Amino acid sequence: MTDWISAAAALAPETRLFIGGEFCAAADEATFDTISPRDGHVFARVSSAGDADVDRAVRGAAAAFDSGVWSRADRRTRQAVLFRLADLMLENLDELALLEAVDSGHPIGDARAVDVPTAARTVRWYAEALDKVYDEIAPTPENALALIRREPLGVIGAVVPWNYPLIITAWKIAPALAAGNSVVLKPAELTSLSALKLAELAREAGLPAGVLQVVPGVGRVAGQALGRHPLVDKIAFTGSPAVGKGFLTYAGESNGKQVSLELGGKSAQVVLADVADLDACASAIAWGIFYNAGQTCHGGSRLIVDARVHDELVEKVIAVGRSLVLGDPLDESTQVGSIASEVQLDRVLAYTAIARAEGAVVHGGERVRPDGLGDGFYVEPTVFDGVDNAGRIGQEEIFGPALSVTTVHGAAEGIRVANESAYGLAASVWTQDLTTAHRAARDLRAGTVWVNTFDVADVITPFGGVKQSGSGRDRSLHAFDSYTALKTTWISLDSASTTKE
Repeated sequence: MTDWISAAAALAPETRLFIGGEFCAAADEATFDTISPRDGHVFARVSSAGDADVDRAVRGAAAAFDSGVWSRADRRTRQAVLFRLADLMLENLDELALLEAVDSGHPIGDARAVDVPTAARTVRWYAEALDKVYDEIAPTPENALALIRREPLGVIGAVVPWNYPLIITAWKIAPALAAGNSVVLKPAELTSLSALKLAELAREAGLPAGVLQVVPGVGRVAGQALGRHPLVDKIAFTGSPAVGKGFLTYAGESNGKQVSLELGGKSAQVVLADVADLDACASAIAWGIFYNAGQTCHGGSRLIVDARVHDELVEKVIAVGRSLVLGDPLDESTQVGSIASEVQLDRVLAYTAIARAEGAVVHGGERVRPDGLGDGFYVEPTVFDGVDNAGRIGQEEIFGPALSVTTVHGAAEGIRVANESAYGLAASVWTQDLTTAHRAARDLRAGTVWVNTFDVADVITPFGGVKQSGSGRDRSLHAFDSYTALKTTWISLDSASTTKE
């Protein structure tokens, strides 16, 4: 632990914008404070991009795209650069992990074992996929040949959240860059440091200047400027529904750019009376909501449980939550770190009073002050039992370590209650009956449904939701659909020129 604290104190992270292959201050020299949630203290001052900076970044990205230096580069050339970037990410694993831990409050053990390796694997996976995605030939009449090709869109505006900064950044930029696009990355103002380090590594890997630009800044300024810019061809956003809807407005009021959205969730874990292993179920449910202090968009924040196993299961979930080690993100034994900001801390804590007002039984729900970190942002794992699914606790995304528990009777009611939500990102069902499992997977309105497990994921499968959880998909080969356009080339094979009927 002492080594990580000393390493954090010695960090001198890059804090300037990255435009045109160089780091630079904002045009007006504006900055914002990065406050480490582990202790509530200012850790760095980051350059804050304004309209002029975003405009310069977008125009530079568009110029790089039009030059063909990356967009028309041989696929093997792009592969080599992205392979090198993935290697560099692993070579700089400790620094990237430390930046994530200090900046977001994610435990250093998870950052080293999960966040950085997962992001590097994502970059490598899309590089490997480049020469394995084929174009098409349409079944034309014999006197014609029709080619269907994927082409890069142009300039991608990638706007990423603060809960998994490096992982979600990789989900956006890896397929976008692999497809040949230029990317203007706007990291969350709470967690910009790993994105700037990634830009440095991309430059070292050989990514041409202008192909990746990084513009930290306040969302209502830099984010809006990116969303409204007429040279941006697509916005890829992960964050809140309110901001996501804002990007749709910006697109409609500017150039009609494409927008893909991942907007969070209120994911249900439906546990039926015939669940095979209550201990395994309780462990998965607890980890599914308490991991990363509950700051996971698809976190299993609703437990919808059959009355016949309610008491025993809830008791086990509470016991698992209490057994988790909550504390300093820089302590390798920590399992639950801090909330990402004081604003989010206050939001999470406010739901304890709301839950009591709505008649729920509250287990936990209070602020924790670890020794020496009294100004940090920590909340104990919390279970709200007896929740009315129609109330605020049942419907609103808390985005903290808070599980709501609603009792049902049978599979049909469980699935109905699970679907009574504005969100549809993920869900799970726990049952021994194969028919019930298949029916539940079909009937649950969610982009991902797990059966007898939760939060098992990989870059090989698509991720995204329905309803107010958004549209579009990250991960898998389907992500290429988000960053490419289909072009048809119809060639006449007649010896004489022809005209369309």
